[in-house]
This record gives sequence, C-alpha cells and structure tokens, in this order.
Amino acid sequence: MINLRSSRVHWATRVGAAGILTLGLMASLGLGQASAARTAPGAPSCSPTVSRQAFGSAFDLYAGKKLPVFRYTLANCTGMRVKVLTYGGIVQSIQVPGRNGREADVVLGFKTLQDYVTKASPAVLANGGPYFGETIGRYGNRIAKGTFQLDGHTYTLPINNGVNDLHGGLVGFGNHVWASREVRAAGAAGVQLKLVSPNGDDGANVGCSCTGFPGRLTVFVTFTLNNAGQLRIHYRATTNKDTVLNLTNHSYFNLAGEASGATYNQKVQINANTYTPTDTTQIPTGAIVPVKGTPFDFRTPHTIGSRINEDNQQLLIAQGYDHNWVLNKTGPTLGGLRLAAHAWDPASGRELTVWTDQPGVQFYTGNFLNGTLVGISGHIYRQSDAYTFETQHYPNSPNQSNFPTTELKPGQVFNSSTIFQFSS
Repeated sequence: MINLRSSRVHWATRVGAAGILTLGLMASLGLGQASAARTAPGAPSCSPTVSRQAFGSAFDLYAGKKLPVFRYTLANCTGMRVKVLTYGGIVQSIQVPGRNGREADVVLGFKTLQDYVTKASPAVLANGGPYFGETIGRYGNRIAKGTFQLDGHTYTLPINNGVNDLHGGLVGFGNHVWASREVRAAGAAGVQLKLVSPNGDDGANVGCSCTGFPGRLTVFVTFTLNNAGQLRIHYRATTNKDTVLNLTNHSYFNLAGEASGATYNQKVQINANTYTPTDTTQIPTGAIVPVKGTPFDFRTPHTIGSRINEDNQQLLIAQGYDHNWVLNKTGPTLGGLRLAAHAWDPASGRELTVWTDQPGVQFYTGNFLNGTLVGISGHIYRQSDAYTFETQHYPNSPNQSNFPTTELKPGQVFNSSTIFQFSS
C-alpha cells in the first residue's frame, strides 16, 4: 500500500478527520449513489452554492453561429470557489485557502473569453495550445499519426501535434459552447454541461480531408463542489455507432498560486508502480515498465524538481514529465474511486489529492509553456509554472491491443468520475 504521509500529517488521518467519504450527490444526475453525510465536529452547517453570470459570446462550429457563454461559480462554506465556463467546459479558476487562511487561485487560466477563443484557436492548437482547464475530447492525449482501426474500418484524424493527433484534433471539445444547467444535491452544488458531437466530428467539418471520429456522441460533464473541498467531475456519454472515447480535464495546478512561478519545490506522489514510455513523437511504445530506479518513481513523495533534470531519454523527449502512469489497483479509495496522486505545497500548506476510476494519469509539468502567454492575473506563464493530473485511458489505446479498451458501443453508457480534493 502506498504511504500517503505528507510532510505534516498522515493523509489517512486527514481523510478520517475531514469526513470526506460522503459525496452527497444524486444518482439521477449521473453523480453516483448518494450516501449519508458524516459531519466532522465544527464542520460548516451551510450548503454549497452555485450562481451564473453572462461571460460574452463565442462562435460555435456545431451551431454555425455565435452562442452566449456563461460562467458558473461554485462556492463551499470553507472559502473554496470554482469558476466553470460553458465555453470548452473550462475550469477557469479554483480559489483555495492556505494554512494561514489566505486564498490563492491554484490553476492557470485566462482572464477573458476572448483570450480562450484566440489563444486556444485551431491555429494555436496546431502548435500545441495550452488547453488551460479544458474538458478534453473526443480523445484525450495522442493518437499515433492520427489514424486507428475500428470494426474493420480505418479512421483518420487531423494531425495537430507533430505527426500525431492530440486532444481531439483541430477543434476539440474545449473549443465548443456547451449547454448548461445548475445542479444541486444534499451537500453539493454544481453545473451540468451537455455537448452533442456529430458523426465524423473533427473531419470534414473542420476542413480536414479525413474521416473524423465515428458516431453521434452525446456527452454530459457535471462539476460539483462540496464542503470537504472536493471538486467532482463526472463524465457520461452515449453513442449511436461504435467509436473511441477518452475524456479528461486539463487543469494546470500550482498550489502556491497561479502567479507564483516554478513548482519545482512542490511535492508529488503517484500511486503507480509502472508507466508507459514513449517513442520520440511521444506515442507509447506499448511497453509497461516499472518506475523503480527511474526518475518516474513517485511512489514515495519527492519534489518535482529533484529528478527532472536527470540524464534520461524519456525526460529529454518530453522536455520534462509528460507521461502516462499506470495506476495501481490497490491503495486508498474514496467512494469507489482509487487514489491516483497527491501533491502539496510546503510553503502554503495547500494539498491536492486526486481520486479516479480511470486506469491512468498523465502527469505533465508544463514543459511547453514558453513565456508567450499572459495569465488571469497578468503574469507570464513559463515552463514548470504548473502541472497536470489528466486522469485517463492510456494514450494511443485504439492502436495498442494490450492497453485497456477505449471503445464505446451503442447501448453502452460511459460513466467515469474524478475528484480533485483540496485541503490545507
């Protein structure tokens, strides 16, 4: 079992003390089974809230016209606030108190809708856009050479990352305006987003002479926040034709605050004994290898910067960490979700624990932030200023028979949840 001991307190003790085993969410919203609340002494008696405000308008490829965009603010009773945009299903900001009560926005983002539209445009994405906070689909991560076979048919996708397809291609889910509605349940509040992706999406409809993804896909993504500091993201999808699917969230975390600079002194622990090394184009080779004895061994906590500069071919290829870890099937669980990762900032005391039902997580250290983007608070973002925990199926799974399948068929329902839990 992984040892979840931070520099200050054993994590299992924190879980028990916070009473976080309750999700307080409704099955009717696709949020899993509700459970009886277990309230810790001194816990707030108020309920989380959700509110909506207009956030401009943006052109949507599916609609063929501009649509209104809204920003939802989720707030709990302990000072945590999460802002979610209907453009791209984007997590714009997450305000979290530190040990001294001082709040900081712990994710990278932009201030205006126009920033998201222009700086995450298809032209930018073709050069590896930032994807700040986006809901990624249809297929998170890379598909080799933008091609895969399914049911005897060959499907082709846009090449937007070297020689590969990345994060859904030229116009992914993060570039669309989603329908939305508020959701509330015992002990939690949030927003549910809906998007209908047409058959052949990211093919001819984006100007690509390729087939695009098969099937008409209906996707619901629900963000909820509770008083235990848990931001839960639930994904639900159905299709009318066999397809492949890999949904994730691409938030960049910096627990010291999005404008605080390099994260090399923050500590990370990943519940994985193995990872998937890549070729020179960052496509997994198909091998699943032990992390032991490599810079990829985060089974015990250490700072991000302690091994990132080692002479290692995998680190050279990715210019840092940008790999898929194969999550252990053992270790702590929360409401049926397994521990994926734990991170904390010793200076502020903020901690992040990631729980998921997905088999992998992409830990990426912002290697391609090159100082050309100005963030939400007016500061320039540079390499190492944040990191991601993209819970996922493995990259290029449609072309790797030994990887868990990403196929979704008519009559099946894709259901998946990830919890980003914050504390200090």
